[in-house]
Amino acid sequence: MKRKTMLALMLAVSMTCSMGAATTAMAADDSATEEAADTTAEENTEAADTTEASDEDQKAADNVAALIDKIYVQERTDTTDEDCKAAKEAWDALTDAQKELVEGENADPDYFGRDTGDASKDDPRNQDEIGENELLVVSFGTSFNDSRAEDIKGIEDALAAAYPDWSVRRAFTAQIIINHVEARDEENIDNMQQALDRAVENGVKNLVVQPTHLMHGAEYDEMTEAINGYKDKFESVAIAEPMLGEVGDDATVINDDKKAVAQAITDEACKEAGFDSMDAAAEAGTAFVFMGHGTSHTANITYDQMQTQMEDLGFKNAFIGTVEGKPEDTACDKVIEKVKEAGYKNVVLRPLMVVAGDHANNDMAGDDEDSWKSQFVASGNFENVDTQIAGLGRIEAVEQIYVDHTKAAIDSIGSTDESADSDAAADTEADSAEDSAE
Repeated sequence: MKRKTMLALMLAVSMTCSMGAATTAMAADDSATEEAADTTAEENTEAADTTEASDEDQKAADNVAALIDKIYVQERTDTTDEDCKAAKEAWDALTDAQKELVEGENADPDYFGRDTGDASKDDPRNQDEIGENELLVVSFGTSFNDSRAEDIKGIEDALAAAYPDWSVRRAFTAQIIINHVEARDEENIDNMQQALDRAVENGVKNLVVQPTHLMHGAEYDEMTEAINGYKDKFESVAIAEPMLGEVGDDATVINDDKKAVAQAITDEACKEAGFDSMDAAAEAGTAFVFMGHGTSHTANITYDQMQTQMEDLGFKNAFIGTVEGKPEDTACDKVIEKVKEAGYKNVVLRPLMVVAGDHANNDMAGDDEDSWKSQFVASGNFENVDTQIAGLGRIEAVEQIYVDHTKAAIDSIGSTDESADSDAAADTEADSAEDSAE
């Protein structure tokens, strides 16, 4: 009897312990479940917050992209100055993460974020108090600060030194670039209309226009048209030749300007690459590829003429190409084949452009797969592919070409004045003869 009672008691204790353990385990499970639920809820909240923040970031970035696209236009308006300021202020208000999200039709983080050098080294040459004689230097323009200072300003400085009696002023034909420089660097550069209006308001009598354009292309034609609309506002107007002079009818036409440029650019390319001459470079298996822009204008034949000029000078390892690839034989793939067939294993790419701007830095020397450098490397035909990022405008011999062209234009105004004086003298003599007859 006592044994049964003891057994029952032991069973009861055992059951009680088991139930307690189960209860404890259930409580632990409930606690873990609640903790997991709390953690999930917290994570969901954080995810929602992240999504909300991302949406706000993108909204801010899209606003800046829209403001950039608004000033990425070729026409100046009454609100351009305000629009440029608004775009920069909105960009400055972004976080670094938001800036990386900027993407529009023409907008990207590089518009304001890319370091292109010190803008303070440049001179917009938009000052008043010009005087009677103005030398207006007209360029397409570039937003690359270092290139603008070295290439365009280099030409302007050379002209100012050569003709101290003439006030050198600047005009860009690309409003897109003018807006970019104004928005990013607060540097105001005149467009053609602004520059010509400034000349009129300052009482300029004699206007000489020196374009820095490579050839008589579309930009040159547009510039000439703009100047023709102001001719009656000055006593005399003369437009100087662009860098390469007259175009000519076919690829065989060359001239002294093309010869001088071909010699100047090959000399500089060889010097930078460590060669004494083009012949020395050829012996070392090195070819130079000079990349121009290209155009749909009939003046595009100029690039084939430059190839003819290189060959005429005996530079068999000099090849001319164009970004636009028209004519087709100057396209990148065609130039690669030419260099390959000629047997050169080392290639140096250099721009055939007045300024080393976007085309030189991106289309020629960029890291994207469609850049010329990348295409030459990807072809697998060459052991070394190097680039030289330097515009023609910083070469002293090229600057001298512009100086000479400007002199011819200034002299033509002198001839016009002398002709006018001769005509006036002839009229006076005729009047005197008539007076005598009476």
